[in-house]
Amino acid sequence: MKKISFLFFLLLVFSGGCKTTRPLSHGNSELKNKPVMTDATTPEINFHDQTTWILGYFKPDQLTHYPYSTWYVKGIDDYQIKTEALNKLLEINKDDLLIKIIMGVWCPDSRREVPRFMRVMDAWHFPVEKLIFIGVDDAKQSPVGEFTSLDIQRVPTFILYKNNIEAGRIIENPKTSLEQDLVDILAGMNNIK
Repeated sequence: MKKISFLFFLLLVFSGGCKTTRPLSHGNSELKNKPVMTDATTPEINFHDQTTWILGYFKPDQLTHYPYSTWYVKGIDDYQIKTEALNKLLEINKDDLLIKIIMGVWCPDSRREVPRFMRVMDAWHFPVEKLIFIGVDDAKQSPVGEFTSLDIQRVPTFILYKNNIEAGRIIENPKTSLEQDLVDILAGMNNIK
């Protein structure tokens, strides 16, 4: 019985994805002006260290600076866009769309999916001013008013809005690919005026 309990415990621990909890911290000021390091001299970064976290609203260009650039720039450069789905996206009107990106830099899923998402946004020519980035701590909390109404359980969460009405979400990992999931959500938005 102890072996079964232990195996269940291990399964619970490793299946949690980006669902850990620690108290909210606002510290990251000492990282803001560090230079970008791009070669083998880049030290290992512990993104579970609260001093590396970005909390609240932020601009995506912050991710192009050290220490975030160590995963963000490579993630954008390495992602291969699914051409067929992108071609469908390019046919979709973006005028009434807004996308919220809720992420934690401490979360491996966020560090993997957000750069890929931004690569797709760039190829789709989606206006960066219509992307709202919100950083959370590892308890999925953020010092943003009305944040609890977003009901964030896992990160990253990409919330698509048309005319300020939520049309769908991509949560943690895409079902097919980011591009195809966007197409699937946006195809269902035709009824939203």
